[in-house]
Formats: sequence, C-alpha cells, structure tokens
Amino acid sequence: MLIDEFTRLNKEIISCTKCPRLVKYRREVAIKKVRRFREWEYWGRPLTGFGDINAHLLIIGLAPAAHGGNRTGRMFTGDSSGDWLIKVLYEYGFANQPYSINRFDGLELKDAYITAVVRCAPPKNRPIRDELINCQEYLVKEIKLLKNIRIILTLGHISFNWTLKALKSLYHDLNVKGIKFRHGAKYLVKGTKFILFVSYHPSRQNTQTGRLTWEMWSNIFKEIVEELNRVKGV
Repeated sequence: MLIDEFTRLNKEIISCTKCPRLVKYRREVAIKKVRRFREWEYWGRPLTGFGDINAHLLIIGLAPAAHGGNRTGRMFTGDSSGDWLIKVLYEYGFANQPYSINRFDGLELKDAYITAVVRCAPPKNRPIRDELINCQEYLVKEIKLLKNIRIILTLGHISFNWTLKALKSLYHDLNVKGIKFRHGAKYLVKGTKFILFVSYHPSRQNTQTGRLTWEMWSNIFKEIVEELNRVKGV
C-alpha cells in the first residue's frame, strides 16, 4: 500500500546521518536552543515531507529552519516562511487552517504535499553541494511515490535547480532548455506529466524587503488553482 511505502521512506529519512556538518548543527541547535523557545523539546532530526499523498500539487522548499522545522518536527511549521505558506494554502482551499504552529496543531493538507530538497537545517540556511546530493534520492523517491502530482511549485533558486536535477534522474532524456528561474514563471516540462511553477522563497529576506509581496505570492496560487481545475477538467 502507498501509505506503507511512505512509512518506510519516512523512517529512512528520519534516521539519515549522511551529512556530518548537518548532523552536528541540527543537534547543537536542539541543545542550545534560543531564549524564546527554551521550554521546547526540539525535534533535532531530519524532516520528512507531509500532506496529502494523493495530491496533485507538490511544493518544494529549500530546507528546515533551525528554530522552525528543526524545532517543531514539521516542514514550514513554526517560522515566518511557514506562516506565509500555510496562510495562502488555506486561502486557496489546500489547508484546513491558516496557521502552522507545531506538528500536533491539527493542520491537514488537501491535494497538496510539502517537502524540501534538504531535510536537515543547514548553517545560515546554506546547504553545500554534497548535502544537496545526499538528499536528492529522498526527493526522487517522493516524486515517484506521489503518482497523482501534476503541478510542482519550487520555492527559491536552489529548490528550482535541484528539482530539475531530480526530474532529470527520473526522465533521463529530459530537455530543460529554456527553463530558467524567474518568479511567476510557468513551464510545461516536456517529456513529463508536470507543470512547473517558480516562485521566490517566502523567507523574511524576501518578504520583509518587498522582493516578494503578498499579492505576488497569492497570484502564484491563483494560477495554480486555475491550472489544476483545467487538468482535472473542472
């Protein structure tokens, strides 16, 4: 059964120790904490994806935040990026609530699955190439298991590049010529079943500087819903 395959994959991800730098950092953060979260018991391990395993929409971020997902144990939970993502998912009908505080808060996703190209919090939010390579197999396995996915949304330049690498490993003759990172871009990935949407990451660096406004962010999901309705024949 599909749920059993995800259970096996998720156990593999959570037990991963391939990257010494990330293992050391995520554990140090979980022990030292920060003052505002000193009462928390940090997760401090790799993170799995989460959501609807029969989803048509796959959202791919960069990596867990040191005091976000690395603390709460769930992607895009407990940080400002998660606030933006879950709020917009709620507004467009993909989530049952507009907030993501901890992994026991009752959040459920409908027709959407969230993951990342790196599963451990990296120092300064910057994974190195070897770490991205080590994590690649997990993204590839998720894409293979998520058989209903038709739309992929990448958040940020690194997510965009490594999602294309994952697709190339699945579709060996894939031609990505002309597919460039540009916020708001939409591509039909020839030779696959996927439509690729591209967005800036909803990090504070982007949202607080105005590089990514709420209108820009919301418009991405408006287009995604329109495309999903077309794909489903709604």
